[in-house]
Amino acid sequence: MADKFVGTWKMISSENFDDYMKAIGVGFATRQVGNRTKPNLIVSLEDQGTICMKSQSTFKTTEVKFKLNEPFEETTADDRKTTTVITLDNGKLVQKQSWDGKETSIEREISDGKLIAKCIMGDVVAVRTYVKEA
Repeated sequence: MADKFVGTWKMISSENFDDYMKAIGVGFATRQVGNRTKPNLIVSLEDQGTICMKSQSTFKTTEVKFKLNEPFEETTADDRKTTTVITLDNGKLVQKQSWDGKETSIEREISDGKLIAKCIMGDVVAVRTYVKEA
């Protein structure tokens, strides 16, 4: 289940995120802020299998509440309006966002006690690494 993802995760590294943001169509000014922002990721479980995932930073806080395998409307941190589905696939939390005929995915997995988020758009992959806060 998604239990292993529950907690507050602090970003410690971000690789290739600028290229990923370019690939999904994020403008220059927003990319500059996005590159400097190191958000915390807060994952919690609520009633009836609802999962809450919050990305929190001094720049912007976004939150999605969802049930696995159920599509929902999401407004992303860069203001894209997407139809999103999150699944649990081989221990990975896989978030697929679709908008304007495009699709991107974010695969989150726990490895060596760290949360690794791979942001994938076509052949562009960004890797963001988080450690659990005490």
